Amino acid sequence: MDLAALSAETGVPENLLSRALVRRAFRDDLPPPAFAGQAAQPPQPVAAASGGGVAAPAAAPAIPEGVRTQRLLTVVKAGAIQQVKTEPQDKVSTWPHLLAIEFVALLAILGILTLMSIFIDAPLLEFANFNEQPNPSKAPWYFLGLQELLAYFDPQVAGVLIPTFGLIGLAVIPYVDRNPSVRPSDRKLAIMIFTVFFMGSSMLTIFGSFFRGPGFNFVFPWTDGIFFDDLKGVLE
Repeated sequence: MDLAALSAETGVPENLLSRALVRRAFRDDLPPPAFAGQAAQPPQPVAAASGGGVAAPAAAPAIPEGVRTQRLLTVVKAGAIQQVKTEPQDKVSTWPHLLAIEFVALLAILGILTLMSIFIDAPLLEFANFNEQPNPSKAPWYFLGLQELLAYFDPQVAGVLIPTFGLIGLAVIPYVDRNPSVRPSDRKLAIMIFTVFFMGSSMLTIFGSFFRGPGFNFVFPWTDGIFFDDLKGVLE
């Protein structure tokens, strides 16, 4: 059999053709085919078993030179499909890491407020008298920043525009700094923007609380005292 001609006709490489022909002959219990350029191999005799028993199986046909055999089955070592070893990560679970700390902080603040309510007297003021207005008349501490702005700007600017821009600025921080990291060293832009807003509002509140006296004029608390509705000229 001319493998070269058969390979040119079918387009199959010669080694694959020879392997297929040998396997087919072995399957059909036929002698292996002889290829051009190779000597024909005679069929292997079947040795008869002594005593009239069953004949011994014939030896496996010889594999032509250049034919490479392959295993059809192999043993795969059993292993875990899912990786058991955990990888390090910079995230923790909400419970118990976060909620436990918040619960301890809640108990600490509750204890401090309870002690302050026991040992510190905080009486209510007298009824309001429209004939006697306090001087200075200050807003609650959480509005003192806005009241301080009214000393510098028009009410439309101090009461509407600046607070609106401040709230919008705080709301756009997550869209300006889109870094998914939770480490402070990687969130410098967001921390810087928040710090500017926080320090600005804190300074306005501090100035309105301790540096404003009668007529809402600027005073020095260590010289003129601290002026509140219930603490008029303390530390004078």
